[in-house]
Formats: sequence, structure tokens, C-alpha cells
Amino acid sequence: MSTLADLRKDYSTGGLSEADAGDDPFALFHKWLGQALAAELTDPNAMILATCTPDGIPSARAVLLKALDDRGFTFFTNYDSRKGREMATNPRVALVFLWHQLERQVRVEGTVEIVTAEESDDYFAHRPLGSRLGSWASPQSAVIPDRAFLEARHAELMAKYPDGNPPRPANWGGYRVLPVSIEFWQGRPSRLHDRILFTRTPTGWKRQRLAP
Repeated sequence: MSTLADLRKDYSTGGLSEADAGDDPFALFHKWLGQALAAELTDPNAMILATCTPDGIPSARAVLLKALDDRGFTFFTNYDSRKGREMATNPRVALVFLWHQLERQVRVEGTVEIVTAEESDDYFAHRPLGSRLGSWASPQSAVIPDRAFLEARHAELMAKYPDGNPPRPANWGGYRVLPVSIEFWQGRPSRLHDRILFTRTPTGWKRQRLAP
């Protein structure tokens, strides 16, 4: 039986040249995300969000990218959750996208801002009813007595909103990650991977190649 030390793969799907990377990291990200969607990967918009307390204690979890433009990467969650509380006191965050089948990874570092109420309202209105009720039912990250607690709250909400149109909770909405750096990683043979780093400067994006 193989041990963890024996697990390895020689990546050979493709490469990433400076010409292919271009000068706009958002254009490259759109291209890579489109290819992940075309490959029908599971949850291609999943990303690891890392946050940190003011005194340096990190935490990370998977969230879903729900909007993307040249300002940044948007996701939605409960403002009172652990990540919400940490972002309120320390807005510096990091994201990681991993598209394993394409042998690609994207790392993003930046700060977060809360999106407008209109943006949150629009996204909330397009969620399935179960997800909208779940946003009300779950005091995210709080200790609860048991599963029955959640199910009872959900049933109460079903009865409270028989029209299937609950409003958006005041403590639930979107965050936009405003990147200061975006790194694209493409697996290559012999661990000589391609790493292209874009760093935001006062005059635009600076592109550099990093050693693997």
C-alpha cells in the first residue's frame, strides 16, 4: 500500500508563458474560470477564504465565488459568522482556487469591503427558497444544542413566510475581495511549475515570474 510520502504526480497538462498570461490578471482569471466551467469540474467557483484575527490567529474555509468584475471577487455569508467577525476587525484576506484536473491554482491576496445593499438584495432574491430560509434559520458559527434546533427554526420560517418570499436578513450579505496580488500557478513536469504573479501598483498591474 502506498504511503503519503509515495503519493506524487508529474504535471504535464500545459504551461503558462508571459505571452499567454498577458497584462490583465482579471482577463486571465476569466479565461481560466471559463475553462474550468467548460471542463465541468465540481464546484469550479469554490475558493478557500483565509481570514485572520487582529492578533494573528488564522482560519480558513471554502466559500463560493458568486460575482466577478474588475473590482474583485464577491461571495456572500453571515456577517456574524466567525469569518464575518474576523473580517470586521482585520480586512486582510487571501483566496485560493484549486482546479486539480487542470493542474492549476490561483492565489489572491487583498482586502475586503461589504458590497452594497442592492447587490446583496439582488443575489438573495435569486437564491433557492431553501437557501434563503437557511440564512434566517442558522446563527452561523454559534454553538447550537442539536440538529433539531435548526430543523425547528426552518419549519417556523416556512410557516412565517408561506408566500415563499422572505426578506434578506440584515446580518447577511456580500463581501468583495479587492486584490493587491493575484498569482497563477500551472503545474509542469519535474516540479518546474509556472508561477506568474500580478501585483497592483499605482499605475496598473506589474507582472513577474516566480521560481516554483
